[in-house]
Amino acid sequence: MYNPASFAEDRLAVQHALIRAHPLATLVVAGSTALTADLVPFLLYPDEGPHGTLRAHVARANPLWRELEGGAACLLLFQGPQAYVSPGWYPSKAETHKVVPTWNYAMVQVRGTARVTDDGPWLQRQLRDLTAEQEGALPRPWSLDDAPADFVAALTRAVVGIEIPIAHIAAKWKVSQNRSAADRAGVAEGLAERAPDMAALVRQATGA
Repeated sequence: MYNPASFAEDRLAVQHALIRAHPLATLVVAGSTALTADLVPFLLYPDEGPHGTLRAHVARANPLWRELEGGAACLLLFQGPQAYVSPGWYPSKAETHKVVPTWNYAMVQVRGTARVTDDGPWLQRQLRDLTAEQEGALPRPWSLDDAPADFVAALTRAVVGIEIPIAHIAAKWKVSQNRSAADRAGVAEGLAERAPDMAALVRQATGA
């Protein structure tokens, strides 16, 4: 992806944090005849491999996993906060009028080669880990043990696991770093109500 140095976010911990906060990835596969894309929620195992490992499952009826079975190359896009930026928020507009709208966003791009599995224990671990991650903060978290064992067994047979060791990871934080301090403060203020997550990123990245 096009990623100027001023927008590149190279800290692995920050990249991993976005993946955890926004785990629903666009998984793009270079299949045998065409590109295939699906939205798939992934769970990150940060300590497995130099950049971490991603695991997920998809329905057995989904043809995506068959494209992965042959070791196809994968591209995963994790989209973080994003927001339209109005030039009306720039104090410099009143001075020069040489301003235009733009879009701020944060995203992580991952590349790797997938392995697929229908191993029962692997799938049950993935289901347990994923639900624990998402349910952990709830007042009454649901767990896999709350469902009947035969139902869980049937569910496990109906899905296929995907494991992707991260071979390459890159991140882009386009959060008004190329504007003056006054303009950055104006962007953060303009986004405070309509896109608070992006406003926070602008402040964190630029000190606005």
